[in-house]
Amino acid sequence: DSSFLHFHKSDCDIGGSSSCESVLSLNTEKILSQAKLLAEQKRFPFATDNDNTNEELAIAYVLIGNGLYDEAIRHFSTMLQEEPELVSAIYGRGIAYGKKGLHDMKNAELALFELSRVISLEPDHPEVFEQRAEILSPLGRISEALSDLTKAIQLQPSARLYRHRGTLYFISEDYATAHEDFQRSLELNRNQPIAMLYKGLTFFHRGLLKEAIESFKEALKQKADFIDAYKSLGQAYRELGNFDAATENFQKALLLNQNHVQTLQLKGMMLYHHGSLDEALKNFKRCLQLEPYNEVCQYMKGLSHVAMGQFYEGIKAQTKVMLNDPLPGQKATPEYLKVKYLREYSRYLHAHLDTPLTEYNIDIDLPGNFKDHWAKNLPFLIENYEEQPGLQPHIKDVLFQNFESYKPDVQELVCVADHLGSMMQYETPGFLPNKRIHRAMGLATLEVMQAVQRTWANSKVRMNGKTRLMQWRDMFDIAVKWRRIADPDQPVLWLDQMPARSLSRGFNNHINLIRGQVINMRYLEYFEKILHFIKDRILVYHGANNPKGLLEVREALEKVHKVEDLLPIMKFNSKTRDGFTVNTKVPSLKDQGKEYDGFTITITGDKVGNILFSVETQTTEERTQLYHAEIDALYKDLTAKGKILILSAELGEVDAVCNLILSLVYYFYNLMPLSRGSSVIAYSVIMGALMASGKEVSGKIPKGKASIKYIAMTAPGSEAFSKIARSWMNLKSISPSYKSLPSVSETFPTLRTMIEVLNTDSSHCLKKTIVVV
Repeated sequence: DSSFLHFHKSDCDIGGSSSCESVLSLNTEKILSQAKLLAEQKRFPFATDNDNTNEELAIAYVLIGNGLYDEAIRHFSTMLQEEPELVSAIYGRGIAYGKKGLHDMKNAELALFELSRVISLEPDHPEVFEQRAEILSPLGRISEALSDLTKAIQLQPSARLYRHRGTLYFISEDYATAHEDFQRSLELNRNQPIAMLYKGLTFFHRGLLKEAIESFKEALKQKADFIDAYKSLGQAYRELGNFDAATENFQKALLLNQNHVQTLQLKGMMLYHHGSLDEALKNFKRCLQLEPYNEVCQYMKGLSHVAMGQFYEGIKAQTKVMLNDPLPGQKATPEYLKVKYLREYSRYLHAHLDTPLTEYNIDIDLPGNFKDHWAKNLPFLIENYEEQPGLQPHIKDVLFQNFESYKPDVQELVCVADHLGSMMQYETPGFLPNKRIHRAMGLATLEVMQAVQRTWANSKVRMNGKTRLMQWRDMFDIAVKWRRIADPDQPVLWLDQMPARSLSRGFNNHINLIRGQVINMRYLEYFEKILHFIKDRILVYHGANNPKGLLEVREALEKVHKVEDLLPIMKFNSKTRDGFTVNTKVPSLKDQGKEYDGFTITITGDKVGNILFSVETQTTEERTQLYHAEIDALYKDLTAKGKILILSAELGEVDAVCNLILSLVYYFYNLMPLSRGSSVIAYSVIMGALMASGKEVSGKIPKGKASIKYIAMTAPGSEAFSKIARSWMNLKSISPSYKSLPSVSETFPTLRTMIEVLNTDSSHCLKKTIVVV
């Protein structure tokens, strides 16, 4: 790197102050001796053949090295009065303006003007293009900076130039091109831990986690105390869902620097999403000691407190985030956008801590526009919004409940719930096990089992302040209730309870599978299945609209092995040139031959190969009513068959009930009626309802199956879905000991009791044998 940029920096304030002048006078001798050495060795850019000129130039470059930029500019300007085209002085003055600070646009403009003059006089010097790129990139003029670096590389390729350009491509999210540059840089100079780290990050951001991990490990071989490499390794393992390996690497980063804020933040986030809220809080508190205005840590601290029922501390932290208004023209952070919703929801939860859960309904109580904006993650701009009441002093925070303080049968209930919840874990990259969600959904499964058994025995349930026979939505509402309280950060809301205006426009559940070059690792397993489906639809489309070109399209499709291979096929038809959408169809069981809209697959691409590959379901009122009619018919049939099953457990009846449960959930998955959490909510209903029928799921979701939701959405019909699901569920007769478990709804009748049981530590469940399993 250019040596004149690495002189010792003086502590004096720049700006021609008297303190700077005194430092200069004190250091005159030192500066002159440094300059003499520099001039003799010609260790500065564009040295001349004149020794006197070189000494004068060297003085100015030493001034830059000592942080005396105004003095350097004056010195260069004096020289340029005598010799206006003295390239080294023009170049040096440009460097000095840049070093003064690009926050002042005047400095930036002057620096660019001087460097451009140098390029017009000496167009074959790569370092000038590189310096100009260094000024352009912080100003956001990335394409111009890239152009300059490309020119510099053409003149004289170097490891540093490739690394510099790769970094800019990385910032631009062009990870594939960035990867090529880091690779070239490393070929020229293997020992570059930073380039190796960035190479790993280009893999990481494209969802190629195993390759990323290899690069991070390689960076650590080159630099054993590389904190950022340990931090990135931790994050890659976290994304893979490997909690232990992630923890180990975050810990190694913190051993090297216990005050590394980014690692504390990332480790805290991982612990929160692992369900270890107490441990997460310690990291967020430490992070805020070091960086009191860190919005992510402040938000996550507030969220962790509220999730554990510590509302006073939680709302205090949330309010601090709210006070951190973005500056004019500055983009609001995700935390700032979410925090007001969280605070309002926290106040609502606190007010209802001791109200029986059967007596109120979040979907009805929360204002429609609030729910709509929250679910869509919109800025909190809601007309005539009336805030939730502040915290009421007579309602105390949730206290920690010792596991041993529960009666033995309740301890058994919690241990069984932990086991059932763990059966819902996806063994797929991208899914971190969350023990809090496991417990919540295990308890939901047991509560669904008990409620369905009561319904089949003709008992009524109490919901939303009314006693009546249970409907299918009540069954799902049990799981919704537990999923909501396990993580209050996510708005788990029924979409048909949104304001009519929102539904008439259509409410989109949207998942990006590929955005640009970023691959969603979670759903990689389904790419091939969706790809086959798209290819079939393209053939059908061209068969109807382009029969002459069908053969050409068919041949082209045979060469399609990955999503990006579809881009050239778009060009075969003017209507699909910029991309296309494909809709799935869901066959009706109620009305044979009738089909409903399933989900929409969208593919668009640009010239450089960036693509958007996404799936979404659009919830409109009409679509919702069609699916509801289907689910209503199945639930009615299920209830009738369930009642028969209670009286005589014949094998054929059990089988029919199992298929009805899976069919009902097949339509639920394709409807996607919730703003979040549909997958685990539906699976806990499947497990609970099957247990009510006398069957227990003993098989785990197969490795690589990222979402039962996608199995349902890509299955050709409900029968096919039932067949696939049953192939791994390994249904067996339920253990009689489930009947002796206490009632979940009576044991945990309020939000307070639900939060208490989610907070309690039941680690010794692992040590004792669970009778029912």
